[in-house]
Amino acid sequence: MEIPETAQDLLSFDKKAFAVLARLMPDGSPQATPVWFDVEDGDFRVNTAHGRVKHINMRERSTVAFTVLDPDHPSRYLQVRGKVVGQEEESTRAHLDHLALKHQGHERYPNSTEGQTRVIYTNRACSSLTNR
Repeated sequence: MEIPETAQDLLSFDKKAFAVLARLMPDGSPQATPVWFDVEDGDFRVNTAHGRVKHINMRERSTVAFTVLDPDHPSRYLQVRGKVVGQEEESTRAHLDHLALKHQGHERYPNSTEGQTRVIYTNRACSSLTNR
């Protein structure tokens, strides 16, 4: 699925845009969390720790939605609905450092917890909607 050209800037490394990641809880109720993200080969990637609600929900239920908010114009956003298509525990530190550089300007993520196991979830967009 192609992201509309009018929203491509929201996904760039230079734009410090956050996304709100929405998933379903076991009882079917929605759960949403603001997250750092990046896009690789058209897929949205999120880095989280084992045991967190978003980790459990993405592992157990593959349907996700992202709303990427423009930090310069809060009423402008990109909404993407999709599916979890992968998870990996390799290179999670490098990915987290990459996100910290984008969002905080730190070359290394400063709040790591020793012994914490992290996972990168890859989410493929199936549909999108923009508000310009």
